[in-house]
Amino acid sequence: MIFLIEREFVKQKKKEFQVEEFVSSNLKNVEHSGTKMQRTPLGEKIIISSSRPGLVVGREGKNIKKLTSQLKNRFKLENPQIEINEVENVNANSKIVAEKIAGSLERFGLNRFKGVGHKSLSEAMGAGALGIEILISGKVPSSRAKTWRFYAGYLKKCGDIAITGVDKAYATAHLKSGAVGIQVRIMPPGTKLPDDIQLVEEKEEKVEEVKEEKSEEREDSEKKESEEKTDKKKSEESKEKSEPEEEEAAEEEEIKESSEDKETEEKTEK
Repeated sequence: MIFLIEREFVKQKKKEFQVEEFVSSNLKNVEHSGTKMQRTPLGEKIIISSSRPGLVVGREGKNIKKLTSQLKNRFKLENPQIEINEVENVNANSKIVAEKIAGSLERFGLNRFKGVGHKSLSEAMGAGALGIEILISGKVPSSRAKTWRFYAGYLKKCGDIAITGVDKAYATAHLKSGAVGIQVRIMPPGTKLPDDIQLVEEKEEKVEEVKEEKSEEREDSEKKESEEKTDKKKSEESKEKSEPEEEEAAEEEEIKESSEDKETEEKTEK
């Protein structure tokens, strides 16, 4: 059972790869960046990335209609839906750069391959790329095969960042002298490197402000406590003063009452 599932999975991935290769082979000279195939409940969704979406669509959608019919007949897809995404930063995309170099070599020949390489370097670095490397291999320009290397900036060659953070692409230029291979590696702008550490400075002013605020709060609380203590003392002192006065008034009333009683007794005796 597990073997059958693995077999079906490999079959699907193989079909996806064949569809992607077929689409990329049909979309030439349109600065095609890449193709992805996704399976949805409505059918197969094919996402095409290009810097010239108008050329991919064609007049009144002729190219798209032709491509959908070819996918249905050749790969037996039920309902292929083609979606086109526009690539914004063209000069920092390795696939588009490799296709540009291959097209210029096929058009102008090998006499200007160095100028093409250096121009691609300057355009990529101007687009914000951290680093770029271009390898042109073949009978360039002599009858013996050579590999010419053009590089600029900073490019990782080892580690996980070299796999996940570097954009790689390959292209082939077919010339009279033979096939010429082009390999492009670009580290796109905004790539986070593991050895890129940014130190955050401590803001002493904010810390002092916080300390001053805390000291002010403490002073306010101490003032409130001292005021409460003084109020308590005053209330206690007033109570202590009022108690003897009340006792004296009570004694005076008792004396008056006793004197009045004596007077009444004397009057009765007379």
